Amino acid sequence: MHIHILGICGTFMGSMAVLAKELGHRVTGSDANVYPPMSTQLQAQGIELTQGYDPAQLDPAPDLVVIGNAMSRGNPAVEYVLNKGLPYVSGPQWLADHVLQGRWVLAVAGTHGKTTTSSMLAWVLEHAGMSPGFLIGGVPQNFSVSARLGDTPFFVIEADEYDSAFFDKRSKFVHYRPRTAILNNLEFDHADIFPDLPAIERQFHHLVRTIPSEGLVIHPTTEPALQRVIDMGCWTPVQTTGAGGQWQVKLLSEDGSKFEVMFDGVAQGVVEWDMTGQHNVANALATLAAARHVGVVPSMGIAALSAFKSVKRRMEKVAEVRGITIYDDFAHHPTAIATTLDGLRKRIGDAPLIAIIEPRSNSMKLGAHRDGLPESVVDADQVIWYSPANLGWDLGATAALCTVPSIVSDSLEGIIERVKSQAQPGTHVVIMSNGGFGGLHGKLAEALQ
Repeated sequence: MHIHILGICGTFMGSMAVLAKELGHRVTGSDANVYPPMSTQLQAQGIELTQGYDPAQLDPAPDLVVIGNAMSRGNPAVEYVLNKGLPYVSGPQWLADHVLQGRWVLAVAGTHGKTTTSSMLAWVLEHAGMSPGFLIGGVPQNFSVSARLGDTPFFVIEADEYDSAFFDKRSKFVHYRPRTAILNNLEFDHADIFPDLPAIERQFHHLVRTIPSEGLVIHPTTEPALQRVIDMGCWTPVQTTGAGGQWQVKLLSEDGSKFEVMFDGVAQGVVEWDMTGQHNVANALATLAAARHVGVVPSMGIAALSAFKSVKRRMEKVAEVRGITIYDDFAHHPTAIATTLDGLRKRIGDAPLIAIIEPRSNSMKLGAHRDGLPESVVDADQVIWYSPANLGWDLGATAALCTVPSIVSDSLEGIIERVKSQAQPGTHVVIMSNGGFGGLHGKLAEALQ
Protein backbone atom coordinates (compact mmCIF):
# COMPACT_ATOMS: atom_id res chain seq x y z
CA MET A 1 0.00 0.00 0.00
CA HIS A 2 1.07 3.65 -0.39
CA ILE A 3 1.62 5.33 2.98
CA HIS A 4 2.25 9.09 3.10
CA ILE A 5 3.72 10.53 6.30
CA LEU A 6 3.14 14.16 7.32
CA GLY A 7 6.05 15.38 9.47
CA ILE A 8 8.38 12.62 8.31
CA CYS A 9 11.70 14.18 9.41
CA GLY A 10 10.95 14.02 13.11
CA THR A 11 13.10 11.35 14.74
CA PHE A 12 10.09 9.12 15.53
CA MET A 13 8.24 9.54 12.23
CA GLY A 14 11.41 9.06 10.18
CA SER A 15 12.15 5.81 12.02
CA MET A 16 8.56 4.66 11.51
CA ALA A 17 8.95 5.36 7.77
CA VAL A 18 11.96 3.02 7.64
CA LEU A 19 9.88 0.21 9.23
CA ALA A 20 6.96 0.78 6.85
CA LYS A 21 9.36 0.54 3.90
CA GLU A 22 10.85 -2.65 5.34
CA LEU A 23 7.33 -4.13 5.54
CA GLY A 24 7.05 -3.63 1.78
CA HIS A 25 4.93 -0.49 1.61
CA ARG A 26 5.55 2.39 -0.77
CA VAL A 27 6.45 5.25 1.60
CA THR A 28 6.50 8.98 0.83
CA GLY A 29 6.49 11.92 3.21
CA SER A 30 6.77 15.63 3.73
CA ASP A 31 8.06 18.05 6.32
CA ALA A 32 8.51 21.79 6.77
CA ASN A 33 12.22 21.35 7.48
CA VAL A 34 14.02 18.54 5.72
CA TYR A 35 17.46 18.27 7.40
CA PRO A 36 20.04 15.61 8.40
CA PRO A 37 20.53 13.14 9.94
CA MET A 38 16.95 11.97 9.28
CA SER A 39 16.66 13.36 5.73
CA THR A 40 19.86 11.63 4.61
CA GLN A 41 18.77 8.34 6.22
CA LEU A 42 15.38 8.49 4.50
CA GLN A 43 16.84 9.34 1.10
CA ALA A 44 19.31 6.45 1.46
CA GLN A 45 16.29 4.16 2.07
CA GLY A 46 14.69 5.37 -1.18
CA ILE A 47 11.90 7.28 0.57
CA GLU A 48 10.66 10.25 -1.47
CA LEU A 49 10.57 13.53 0.49
CA THR A 50 8.61 16.71 -0.26
CA GLN A 51 9.44 20.06 1.35
CA GLY A 52 6.32 21.76 2.77
CA TYR A 53 2.65 20.79 3.09
CA ASP A 54 1.04 21.63 -0.24
CA PRO A 55 -2.09 19.42 -0.56
CA ALA A 56 -0.97 18.54 -4.12
CA GLN A 57 1.31 15.91 -2.55
CA LEU A 58 -1.85 13.98 -1.58
CA ASP A 59 -3.15 13.72 -5.15
CA PRO A 60 -3.46 10.95 -6.22
CA ALA A 61 -4.60 9.95 -2.74
CA PRO A 62 -2.35 7.56 -0.76
CA ASP A 63 -3.96 4.50 0.83
CA LEU A 64 -3.17 5.84 4.31
CA VAL A 65 -1.88 9.10 5.78
CA VAL A 66 0.14 8.88 8.99
CA ILE A 67 -0.02 12.24 10.77
CA GLY A 68 2.89 13.29 12.98
CA ASN A 69 2.31 15.02 16.30
CA ALA A 70 3.92 18.24 15.05
CA MET A 71 0.94 18.66 12.69
CA SER A 72 -2.02 20.72 13.87
CA ARG A 73 -5.37 21.92 12.56
CA GLY A 74 -4.91 24.67 10.00
CA ASN A 75 -2.02 22.87 8.30
CA PRO A 76 -3.02 22.76 4.59
CA ALA A 77 -2.23 19.04 4.22
CA VAL A 78 -4.13 18.15 7.41
CA GLU A 79 -7.17 20.16 6.27
CA TYR A 80 -7.09 18.39 2.90
CA VAL A 81 -6.97 14.94 4.58
CA LEU A 82 -10.01 15.81 6.74
CA ASN A 83 -12.01 17.46 3.94
CA LYS A 84 -11.45 14.61 1.49
CA GLY A 85 -12.12 11.93 4.13
CA LEU A 86 -8.77 10.24 3.52
CA PRO A 87 -7.92 7.42 5.97
CA TYR A 88 -5.47 8.66 8.61
CA VAL A 89 -3.83 7.41 11.79
CA SER A 90 -1.22 8.55 14.35
CA GLY A 91 2.33 7.19 14.16
CA PRO A 92 2.20 5.36 17.53
CA GLN A 93 -1.14 3.73 16.63
CA TRP A 94 0.19 2.54 13.25
CA LEU A 95 3.29 1.15 14.96
CA ALA A 96 1.24 -0.67 17.61
CA ASP A 97 -1.03 -2.27 14.99
CA HIS A 98 1.53 -3.21 12.33
CA VAL A 99 4.89 -3.71 14.08
CA LEU A 100 4.53 -4.29 17.84
CA GLN A 101 1.54 -6.66 17.82
CA GLY A 102 2.53 -10.01 19.34
CA ARG A 103 6.13 -9.01 20.11
CA TRP A 104 8.11 -8.75 23.35
CA VAL A 105 8.41 -4.98 23.56
CA LEU A 106 11.19 -3.43 25.67
CA ALA A 107 10.34 0.25 26.17
CA VAL A 108 12.63 2.99 27.46
CA ALA A 109 10.80 5.99 28.94
CA GLY A 110 11.99 9.05 30.88
CA THR A 111 12.75 12.74 30.53
CA HIS A 112 16.41 12.17 29.63
CA GLY A 113 18.51 9.40 28.15
CA LYS A 114 15.81 7.55 26.20
CA THR A 115 17.71 7.55 22.91
CA THR A 116 21.04 6.54 24.42
CA THR A 117 19.53 3.85 26.66
CA SER A 118 17.40 2.31 23.92
CA SER A 119 20.49 2.28 21.66
CA MET A 120 22.46 0.53 24.42
CA LEU A 121 19.69 -2.01 24.94
CA ALA A 122 19.29 -2.80 21.23
CA TRP A 123 23.06 -3.23 20.97
CA VAL A 124 23.29 -5.51 24.03
CA LEU A 125 20.58 -7.78 22.55
CA GLU A 126 22.27 -7.70 19.13
CA HIS A 127 25.64 -8.57 20.68
CA ALA A 128 23.95 -11.53 22.43
CA GLY A 129 22.74 -12.81 19.03
CA MET A 130 19.09 -11.90 19.60
CA SER A 131 18.72 -9.75 16.45
CA PRO A 132 16.09 -7.40 17.93
CA GLY A 133 13.90 -4.98 16.06
CA PHE A 134 14.13 -1.40 17.26
CA LEU A 135 12.86 2.14 16.82
CA ILE A 136 15.14 4.79 18.27
CA GLY A 137 14.84 8.58 18.13
CA GLY A 138 18.36 8.97 16.79
CA VAL A 139 20.91 7.04 14.78
CA PRO A 140 22.88 4.55 16.96
CA GLN A 141 26.39 4.23 15.58
CA ASN A 142 26.51 0.46 16.24
CA PHE A 143 23.71 0.06 13.65
CA SER A 144 23.79 3.16 11.38
CA VAL A 145 19.97 3.12 11.05
CA SER A 146 17.40 4.36 13.57
CA ALA A 147 14.92 1.52 13.04
CA ARG A 148 14.58 -2.03 11.76
CA LEU A 149 12.03 -4.84 12.09
CA GLY A 150 14.49 -7.48 13.36
CA ASP A 151 14.25 -11.26 13.03
CA THR A 152 13.02 -12.26 16.50
CA PRO A 153 10.10 -11.44 18.85
CA PHE A 154 12.19 -8.79 20.68
CA PHE A 155 11.61 -5.13 19.88
CA VAL A 156 13.29 -2.18 21.64
CA ILE A 157 11.48 1.15 21.47
CA GLU A 158 12.22 4.64 22.69
CA ALA A 159 8.98 5.40 24.54
CA ASP A 160 8.21 9.10 24.45
CA GLU A 161 5.71 10.83 26.75
CA TYR A 162 4.90 13.50 24.15
CA ASP A 163 1.36 13.31 22.73
CA SER A 164 0.46 11.06 19.79
CA ALA A 165 -1.32 13.45 17.40
CA PHE A 166 -3.66 16.46 17.32
CA PHE A 167 -6.56 13.98 17.54
CA ASP A 168 -4.99 11.74 20.23
CA LYS A 169 -3.59 13.56 23.25
CA ARG A 170 -2.39 10.44 25.04
CA SER A 171 1.37 9.98 25.38
CA LYS A 172 2.88 7.95 22.54
CA PHE A 173 4.06 5.23 24.93
CA VAL A 174 0.51 4.29 25.96
CA HIS A 175 0.20 2.54 22.57
CA TYR A 176 3.26 0.31 22.95
CA ARG A 177 2.22 -2.25 25.62
CA PRO A 178 5.73 -3.19 26.75
CA ARG A 179 6.60 -6.35 28.67
CA THR A 180 9.88 -4.83 29.90
CA ALA A 181 9.86 -1.13 30.80
CA ILE A 182 12.72 1.14 31.83
CA LEU A 183 11.58 4.36 33.53
CA ASN A 184 14.83 6.32 33.47
CA ASN A 185 13.92 9.54 35.29
CA LEU A 186 11.09 12.05 35.40
CA GLU A 187 11.20 15.85 35.48
CA PHE A 188 8.96 18.59 34.18
CA ASP A 189 9.27 19.03 30.41
CA HIS A 190 7.08 19.62 27.33
CA ALA A 191 5.55 22.76 28.82
CA ASP A 192 3.61 23.22 25.58
CA ILE A 193 1.37 20.23 26.32
CA PHE A 194 1.69 19.50 30.07
CA PRO A 195 0.66 22.05 32.71
CA ASP A 196 2.81 20.55 35.48
CA LEU A 197 4.77 17.50 36.64
CA PRO A 198 1.74 15.64 38.11
CA ALA A 199 0.15 15.67 34.62
CA ILE A 200 3.21 13.85 33.24
CA GLU A 201 3.23 11.46 36.21
CA ARG A 202 -0.37 10.52 35.32
CA GLN A 203 0.68 9.63 31.76
CA PHE A 204 3.55 7.52 33.13
CA HIS A 205 1.03 5.72 35.32
CA HIS A 206 -1.11 5.01 32.24
CA LEU A 207 2.02 3.28 30.85
CA VAL A 208 2.57 1.31 34.09
CA ARG A 209 -1.06 0.12 33.92
CA THR A 210 -0.38 -1.57 30.56
CA ILE A 211 2.64 -3.65 31.68
CA PRO A 212 1.71 -7.30 32.33
CA SER A 213 2.08 -8.94 35.73
CA GLU A 214 4.69 -11.25 34.18
CA GLY A 215 6.64 -8.21 32.93
CA LEU A 216 9.26 -6.03 34.64
CA VAL A 217 9.52 -2.35 35.56
CA ILE A 218 13.01 -0.91 36.11
CA HIS A 219 13.59 2.48 37.71
CA PRO A 220 16.28 4.29 39.74
CA THR A 221 15.88 4.77 43.49
CA THR A 222 16.81 8.46 43.16
CA GLU A 223 13.69 9.75 41.35
CA PRO A 224 10.84 10.80 43.67
CA ALA A 225 8.50 11.45 40.72
CA LEU A 226 8.88 7.86 39.52
CA GLN A 227 8.30 6.53 43.02
CA ARG A 228 5.04 8.52 43.08
CA VAL A 229 4.07 6.91 39.76
CA ILE A 230 4.71 3.40 41.15
CA ASP A 231 2.82 4.29 44.35
CA MET A 232 -0.31 5.07 42.27
CA GLY A 233 -0.50 1.31 41.69
CA CYS A 234 1.81 -1.22 40.09
CA TRP A 235 0.88 -4.80 39.18
CA THR A 236 4.30 -5.77 37.84
CA PRO A 237 7.58 -6.84 39.53
CA VAL A 238 9.99 -3.91 39.97
CA GLN A 239 13.80 -3.81 39.97
CA THR A 240 15.64 -0.70 41.11
CA THR A 241 18.99 0.79 40.12
CA GLY A 242 21.42 3.10 41.90
CA ALA A 243 22.00 3.79 45.60
CA GLY A 244 20.13 1.21 47.67
CA GLY A 245 18.81 -0.59 44.56
CA GLN A 246 19.33 -4.17 43.36
CA TRP A 247 21.62 -2.91 40.59
CA GLN A 248 24.53 -0.76 41.75
CA VAL A 249 27.91 0.41 40.53
CA LYS A 250 31.34 1.02 41.95
CA LEU A 251 32.96 3.85 39.95
CA LEU A 252 36.54 2.99 38.93
CA SER A 253 37.09 6.32 37.15
CA GLU A 254 35.65 9.69 38.09
CA ASP A 255 34.32 10.45 34.59
CA GLY A 256 32.25 7.23 34.43
CA SER A 257 34.35 5.62 31.69
CA LYS A 258 35.08 2.57 33.91
CA PHE A 259 32.85 1.02 36.58
CA GLU A 260 32.06 -2.30 38.25
CA VAL A 261 28.47 -3.58 38.12
CA MET A 262 26.85 -5.22 41.17
CA PHE A 263 23.55 -7.15 41.16
CA ASP A 264 22.08 -8.16 44.52
CA GLY A 265 25.46 -7.37 46.07
CA VAL A 266 27.40 -9.70 43.75
CA ALA A 267 30.02 -8.28 41.34
CA GLN A 268 29.07 -9.02 37.71
CA GLY A 269 32.02 -7.50 35.85
CA VAL A 270 33.57 -4.20 34.75
CA VAL A 271 32.36 -1.89 31.98
CA GLU A 272 35.15 0.07 30.30
CA TRP A 273 33.88 2.23 27.44
CA ASP A 274 34.14 5.53 25.54
CA MET A 275 31.14 7.12 27.29
CA THR A 276 31.37 9.64 30.13
CA GLY A 277 29.04 10.99 32.80
CA GLN A 278 27.04 9.61 35.72
CA HIS A 279 23.90 9.73 33.55
CA ASN A 280 25.39 7.18 31.16
CA VAL A 281 26.44 4.91 34.04
CA ALA A 282 22.78 5.01 35.20
CA ASN A 283 21.61 4.27 31.64
CA ALA A 284 23.95 1.27 31.52
CA LEU A 285 22.56 -0.21 34.77
CA ALA A 286 18.97 0.03 33.51
CA THR A 287 20.05 -1.55 30.22
CA LEU A 288 21.65 -4.53 31.98
CA ALA A 289 18.52 -5.06 34.09
CA ALA A 290 16.25 -5.02 31.01
CA ALA A 291 18.55 -7.31 29.01
CA ARG A 292 18.67 -9.80 31.89
CA HIS A 293 14.85 -9.91 31.80
CA VAL A 294 14.99 -11.34 28.25
CA GLY A 295 17.78 -13.79 29.11
CA VAL A 296 21.06 -11.91 28.57
CA VAL A 297 23.33 -12.68 31.52
CA PRO A 298 24.98 -9.55 33.00
CA SER A 299 28.52 -10.62 32.05
CA MET A 300 27.46 -10.80 28.40
CA GLY A 301 25.68 -7.43 28.67
CA ILE A 302 28.81 -5.89 30.20
CA ALA A 303 30.95 -7.18 27.31
CA ALA A 304 28.47 -5.60 24.86
CA LEU A 305 28.49 -2.22 26.65
CA SER A 306 32.28 -2.16 26.49
CA ALA A 307 31.90 -2.22 22.67
CA PHE A 308 29.04 0.33 22.59
CA LYS A 309 29.40 3.36 20.34
CA SER A 310 27.21 6.32 21.19
CA VAL A 311 24.35 7.81 19.19
CA LYS A 312 24.79 10.50 16.58
CA ARG A 313 24.29 13.93 18.20
CA ARG A 314 24.94 12.60 21.74
CA MET A 315 28.34 14.15 22.58
CA GLU A 316 29.36 13.17 19.06
CA LYS A 317 32.83 14.40 18.17
CA VAL A 318 32.20 16.03 14.78
CA ALA A 319 35.52 17.78 14.06
CA GLU A 320 39.01 18.41 15.33
CA VAL A 321 40.60 21.48 13.78
CA ARG A 322 44.03 22.84 14.78
CA GLY A 323 43.75 21.04 18.13
CA ILE A 324 40.23 22.39 18.83
CA THR A 325 37.62 19.64 19.34
CA ILE A 326 33.98 20.27 18.35
CA TYR A 327 31.12 18.12 19.69
CA ASP A 328 27.45 17.97 18.70
CA ASP A 329 25.03 17.28 21.54
CA PHE A 330 21.24 17.06 21.69
CA ALA A 331 20.87 18.36 25.29
CA HIS A 332 17.96 20.82 25.58
CA HIS A 333 16.98 20.64 29.26
CA PRO A 334 19.04 22.04 32.20
CA THR A 335 19.60 18.60 33.74
CA ALA A 336 20.86 17.15 30.46
CA ILE A 337 23.09 20.18 29.84
CA ALA A 338 24.56 19.90 33.36
CA THR A 339 25.23 16.13 33.29
CA THR A 340 26.75 16.28 29.80
CA LEU A 341 29.11 19.14 30.68
CA ASP A 342 30.01 17.45 33.99
CA GLY A 343 30.96 14.22 32.18
CA LEU A 344 33.13 16.08 29.65
CA ARG A 345 34.77 18.21 32.35
CA LYS A 346 35.78 15.10 34.29
CA ARG A 347 37.28 13.64 31.13
CA ILE A 348 39.23 16.72 29.92
CA GLY A 349 40.37 18.06 33.32
CA ASP A 350 41.35 21.74 33.18
CA ALA A 351 41.22 22.10 29.38
CA PRO A 352 39.18 25.11 28.18
CA LEU A 353 35.50 24.27 27.56
CA ILE A 354 33.14 26.50 25.55
CA ALA A 355 29.41 25.66 25.48
CA ILE A 356 27.18 27.01 22.69
CA ILE A 357 23.49 26.55 23.52
CA GLU A 358 20.36 27.08 21.41
CA PRO A 359 17.17 27.18 23.55
CA ARG A 360 15.07 25.60 20.79
CA SER A 361 12.64 23.08 22.35
CA ASN A 362 9.04 24.16 22.95
CA SER A 363 9.61 24.14 26.72
CA MET A 364 12.72 26.33 26.28
CA LYS A 365 10.88 28.80 24.03
CA LEU A 366 8.11 29.07 26.63
CA GLY A 367 10.73 29.81 29.32
CA ALA A 368 9.80 26.74 31.40
CA HIS A 369 13.46 25.89 32.06
CA ARG A 370 15.09 29.31 32.22
CA ASP A 371 15.57 29.32 36.01
CA GLY A 372 17.68 26.15 35.79
CA LEU A 373 19.94 27.36 32.99
CA PRO A 374 22.54 29.46 34.89
CA GLU A 375 23.33 26.56 37.23
CA SER A 376 23.44 24.03 34.36
CA VAL A 377 26.57 25.54 32.74
CA VAL A 378 28.92 25.84 35.74
CA ASP A 379 31.33 23.25 34.28
CA ALA A 380 31.97 25.35 31.16
CA ASP A 381 34.62 28.08 31.06
CA GLN A 382 32.37 30.24 28.93
CA VAL A 383 28.92 30.02 27.37
CA ILE A 384 27.51 31.47 24.16
CA TRP A 385 23.70 31.53 24.16
CA TYR A 386 22.01 31.76 20.77
CA SER A 387 18.88 33.91 20.81
CA PRO A 388 16.44 32.87 18.06
CA ALA A 389 14.00 35.52 16.79
CA ASN A 390 10.91 33.86 18.34
CA LEU A 391 12.15 33.46 21.93
CA GLY A 392 9.45 34.73 24.26
CA TRP A 393 11.65 35.74 27.23
CA ASP A 394 14.80 37.68 28.08
CA LEU A 395 17.77 35.39 27.47
CA GLY A 396 20.18 38.22 28.33
CA ALA A 397 18.83 38.39 31.89
CA THR A 398 19.37 34.63 32.29
CA ALA A 399 22.90 34.87 30.86
CA ALA A 400 23.66 37.63 33.37
CA LEU A 401 22.92 35.20 36.23
CA CYS A 402 25.57 32.71 35.04
CA THR A 403 28.66 32.41 37.26
CA VAL A 404 30.82 31.72 34.18
CA PRO A 405 31.38 34.30 31.41
CA SER A 406 28.27 34.28 29.20
CA ILE A 407 27.25 36.23 26.12
CA VAL A 408 24.12 36.19 23.96
CA SER A 409 24.38 36.20 20.16
CA ASP A 410 21.56 36.42 17.63
CA SER A 411 23.62 35.27 14.64
CA LEU A 412 25.68 32.22 13.72
CA GLU A 413 28.36 34.55 12.33
CA GLY A 414 28.63 36.26 15.73
CA ILE A 415 29.02 32.88 17.46
CA ILE A 416 31.71 31.79 15.00
CA GLU A 417 33.67 35.04 15.43
CA ARG A 418 33.52 34.71 19.22
CA VAL A 419 34.81 31.11 19.16
CA LYS A 420 37.56 32.02 16.67
CA SER A 421 38.77 34.81 18.96
CA GLN A 422 38.69 32.61 22.12
CA ALA A 423 39.57 29.03 21.16
CA GLN A 424 43.18 27.86 21.41
CA PRO A 425 44.59 24.41 20.64
CA GLY A 426 43.29 22.09 23.38
CA THR A 427 39.90 23.85 23.63
CA HIS A 428 36.71 21.74 23.62
CA VAL A 429 33.59 23.30 22.05
CA VAL A 430 30.18 21.69 22.71
CA ILE A 431 27.25 22.76 20.51
CA MET A 432 23.93 21.95 22.19
CA SER A 433 20.62 22.02 20.33
CA ASN A 434 17.75 19.68 19.51
CA GLY A 435 17.67 20.98 15.91
CA GLY A 436 20.03 21.47 12.99
CA PHE A 437 21.31 24.84 14.40
CA GLY A 438 21.73 26.22 10.87
CA GLY A 439 24.65 23.88 10.16
CA LEU A 440 26.76 25.68 12.79
CA HIS A 441 28.97 22.61 13.40
CA GLY A 442 30.27 22.49 9.84
CA LYS A 443 30.50 26.27 9.47
CA LEU A 444 32.52 26.59 12.68
CA ALA A 445 34.91 23.79 11.68
CA GLU A 446 35.43 25.48 8.31
CA ALA A 447 36.01 28.90 9.89
CA LEU A 448 38.59 27.47 12.31
CA GLN A 449 40.61 26.01 9.42
